[in-house]
Amino acid sequence: MPLSVPPPSPVSDAYARLTEVFPGLTVTELSPGEATPQGEGWTPAARLAEGGAALDTFLAWDEAQVLRDYGQRARPDVVASFGLHRYAWPACLLITVPWFLHRRVPRFPVEHVTFQRALGRMAVRTGTFACLPGDPAARLPGARVVADEEALRAEVRAAAAEHLEPVLGGFGPRMRRRGRALWGMATDEVVEGLWYVAHLLGEERRAMRELELLLPGATKPYAGSAAFRELTGPNGQSLPTRDRASCCMFYTLRPADTCATCPRTCDADRVAKLTAAAAS
Repeated sequence: MPLSVPPPSPVSDAYARLTEVFPGLTVTELSPGEATPQGEGWTPAARLAEGGAALDTFLAWDEAQVLRDYGQRARPDVVASFGLHRYAWPACLLITVPWFLHRRVPRFPVEHVTFQRALGRMAVRTGTFACLPGDPAARLPGARVVADEEALRAEVRAAAAEHLEPVLGGFGPRMRRRGRALWGMATDEVVEGLWYVAHLLGEERRAMRELELLLPGATKPYAGSAAFRELTGPNGQSLPTRDRASCCMFYTLRPADTCATCPRTCDADRVAKLTAAAAS
């Protein structure tokens, strides 16, 4: 279903820049009164949160992908973990990228987001947003001015939690995870999505500093901190890494092929993986 092009919003430039550096994700802001896209693979986030038939259909894609790419079936809880990651990673960018680029924090209840995973598209209904004093957007409808940077970071945490909490409720029973384990996964999605995009923007180090301030630990409901640290490569080079608060469960398919931030990956293996990635 083709989507119309709405007038620019306070976050439009951030989404345009996101797509410029990461063409795998396009965000379309719906005009007032414009219908939410349906059919052709579009899934409303609110339906995922319900945990019913729409979630069954959504996860069937992950189940088929695992079988196609790895020649084996994944456990149902692993499929659900993959599916949550593939939704939550881009969903968090809806909030963190405008904050990182323009210090504007939009609110997106699940009813305002629809996802087309095969095409990497999100359709959103932009409404209220938080910003800092002095931002020209502070005069716009829907703006809510907060006092300072820390207050704006609190808005980021609250906006991400508002969107993710019902989604975690839909996926959680299928993942056999509850409470802190689910919020550990949410913490990782907030951090790793922006970390990756900031690398594409050429601002990885700034993102690491910003994320450490955003998630220093003890910021409930999130579990853990941004948890960045530095390793030293074979030629003395600095290799940034972090310790994930959760496990993506990929080891259940390929035990020897874990990611460089996996809790199961020792530092020696991390150095080898990061050095190989840099060389490529």
